[in-house]
Amino acid sequence: MAQTKYRHLDDQNAKTRRPDRKTLRRLYSYGTPYYKQFIAIFVLIIITVGVTLAQPRLTQLIIDNNISVLLDPARSQNEHNLAMSGATQLALIYLATVVVAFVAGYGQAYMLHKTGQKILRRIRQDLYDHILKLPMTFFDHYPQGSLVTRVTNDTETLNEMFTSVLTTIFRSLITLGGIVVIMYSMDGKLATYVMILTPAIIIISAVFRRVIRKIYYAQRRVLSMINTKLSENISGMRTIQVFFRQKQVSEEFDEVNREYLDLSSKEVQYYATYRPFLEIVRSLGIAGLIWLGGRNHLDGIITFGILYAFIDYIQRFFQPILELAETFNIIQSAMTSTHRIFHLMDQEAEDIGGKVAVPLSGLQGKIEFKNVWFAYNEDEWVLKDVSFSMEPGEFVAFVGATGAGKSTIMHLLCRFYDIDKGQILIDGIDIKEYDLKQLRESVGVVQQDVFLYSGSVMENISLNRPEVSVTDVRQAARIVNADTFIEKLPKRYDEEIMERGSTLSSGQRQLLSFARTIAS
Repeated sequence: MAQTKYRHLDDQNAKTRRPDRKTLRRLYSYGTPYYKQFIAIFVLIIITVGVTLAQPRLTQLIIDNNISVLLDPARSQNEHNLAMSGATQLALIYLATVVVAFVAGYGQAYMLHKTGQKILRRIRQDLYDHILKLPMTFFDHYPQGSLVTRVTNDTETLNEMFTSVLTTIFRSLITLGGIVVIMYSMDGKLATYVMILTPAIIIISAVFRRVIRKIYYAQRRVLSMINTKLSENISGMRTIQVFFRQKQVSEEFDEVNREYLDLSSKEVQYYATYRPFLEIVRSLGIAGLIWLGGRNHLDGIITFGILYAFIDYIQRFFQPILELAETFNIIQSAMTSTHRIFHLMDQEAEDIGGKVAVPLSGLQGKIEFKNVWFAYNEDEWVLKDVSFSMEPGEFVAFVGATGAGKSTIMHLLCRFYDIDKGQILIDGIDIKEYDLKQLRESVGVVQQDVFLYSGSVMENISLNRPEVSVTDVRQAARIVNADTFIEKLPKRYDEEIMERGSTLSSGQRQLLSFARTIAS
């Protein structure tokens, strides 16, 4: 089977980009371990909304029951005193609602962001752990920048989903429901007038949601391209400068960067159109309420306090709707990121091999290739019906032109890839039957392209493997004659190596690679 399984994974993701209920349930499964915290958060939201919605009602009671009495010269002094006392009590209650709303809001925000960060850490760790388990075939055909985007940008976008969207939706729905109940309890006709405006808002929001979804998927795709170009160009900066390709590379990056700018401009344009439409509906609603409510007040049907409360409530009624509208941006972006993350998590992990254990004494070293066929890409055969054998203790060199398959043979021997046809035997056993971890631990490989990590010389040789001691590292360095230059370093084995070993020569990097293999 050719190794093209993961090609154009971003394109496959785009074709199946609409998240389904299964994807959403999978996302929220990360939040279920913290259900107690979310219950507490929702209770605090209910308290916050409850005391906040009580404030216009308290104002209405002060106007109708107290201020109207204080402004009426025909009332007695005793009635004025009672009205002042009642107004003071209601004012103190109003102040208490402000304090309670502040405390509950602070507690809710603190718990929410703390819980959201814990969920985000778990998602990011699960994604990274899964990437570590993917086969080499995947990394051959999948851009590094796209992986970086998923682990960083996409997971961070999900943070908004847990820390903003859920609470906004819950708070907005509770607020809308509470306002509707209170308005109908005060005056049914005015409340019905306010509710008539709702269908217009729903229609505008539905159209906006459909349009903005496409923009978000395109943005994520282009952002992955930007990260890919950054990763490739920074890693190959020496090549770019040697061949003086700065201008060409800059132009290529600018092309992708401009595409992202165009998509962001479209997003701003759609959003800038959507919000004013809602504002127009709200303004018309307030104007109509003032006209209708004003006539009812002049006719003595409702009090001025009720009219004031309704104007306050209709503004509060539109506020959660506007908040829900703003969350559409976050929801669409989060849904895009959710699908991209789980699409990556669903990629098949590397086969862990068979159940045959490598003997404690190690492999004897007899290797046989029997009629092996292999291709990285379909019908582009690198090895065609290759057969050979090597006895234990033999030194064998593979000589051939570039691309003849010399490195491929080592890759197949370590099972970085699986062959398409034929069989590879080690000590008479098919390598697919060996436990993969034990097989790779039994094969020493010095990579053609040496990769060094940021860290000390000691860490780069031992790779923090628990079975490799300090003594093993020093002995391995002496065997390959790497200790000669290591001892000349200012901190010797504790000397820090920059990313990819840029502070060392090619020969020094190669010696560390030899020592790394021997130390294992």
